[in-house]
Order: sequence, then structure tokens, then C-alpha cells
Amino acid sequence: MKRAITIITDNFSDWETALINSSARGYYGFDVSFAAPGGKPVISSGGLMVTPHLAVEAIQLERLDLLIVCGGTIWQTAQAPDITGLVAAAHGQGAVVAGICDGTRVLAQAGVLNRVRHTSNSAANLALPGYAGASLYQDVPHAVGDQGVVTAPGTAPVSFMAEILAALDIGGADLDAYLAQHAAEHRRR
Repeated sequence: MKRAITIITDNFSDWETALINSSARGYYGFDVSFAAPGGKPVISSGGLMVTPHLAVEAIQLERLDLLIVCGGTIWQTAQAPDITGLVAAAHGQGAVVAGICDGTRVLAQAGVLNRVRHTSNSAANLALPGYAGASLYQDVPHAVGDQGVVTAPGTAPVSFMAEILAALDIGGADLDAYLAQHAAEHRRR
């Protein structure tokens, strides 16, 4: 069974990781957990109160297949938890690390975007200490996966899910059909 942890914070963007966590848990049978600073309940940007399974500080990387950093407004403030060491260590141990929206800022600060193709809400969003990957930035509206690192703008939760599953070697006709269903919404007649 694959093990995934999503890091959430106060005012996290609840829609950004909903598809990957739901499909991973419900369809692919992952052990999906949520972690927040101090293990305290957080409230999403949509007002959803979530009690996490564990504290960010208690995350153990053994047997971790996937670490997701959910976006949210905290990542551009001084109140953002410093999880750069955790993200770098997870990546160094071979876990897929993924960030969406401002969650990509954490990956940039951890240095994991310095040698892989990646995206974010904008190139300027990643101009941070620890980031030296500007030449590999992809200005695209969809997720980008490269060498076990997945990034996406906040408007791309569907391709974020798809790139994460691809990074974990999960795919096939069922996933293709699921992605086609989501894409159908964007076809106008």
C-alpha cells in the first residue's frame, strides 16, 4: 500500500489536493494522511475545519511514497512553517514530492526545483532564497512532473493529480477515462 501525506495549513486551498487525495485513497487504496503544524485543526479558504491525522513535526519519512504541499495564503507570510528540510529529505529518500499553487514556493526554497522542470502560479512566485531553477521554469497552465517532483499552478488540480499518479507509475485506461471526464468540462459547443 502506498503512503501519502498532504501538508495543510490555516487557509489552505481545499480544492487543490482534493482530487489526488480522493482518488489515491478511494480508488487506488493509498494510506492517505493529512498533517498540519503542531497537529492542530486548520480551517481551509472555503471554511472547512480539518483535524489532521498528525503534526508536521511528527512526519516519519520511512515508507513514505508521496509528500504533497497544499497551497494557501500562509506560504507568502512570515507565519509559514519551515518545512524545507522535510521536503528536501523526502525527495532525497526517493518519495515523490509535489506542490501546488503557493505550495511550490516550499519546494523552491527546499532546493528541489533547481534541477527539474517545474511550474507555479508564475515565475515571479518562485523568486526566493534557495531557488536556482529559473532556467527550468515552464510557463504553462497545467502540472509539470519531472524526476519525482510535481508542480502545478493553483488552477490545475486535475493535471496535478495525473502527474502525481504518473510519477508513482500509476496509469492506464481507467485513469485516462477519468481525466477525459474532467477535461470534457472545458470543451465548449
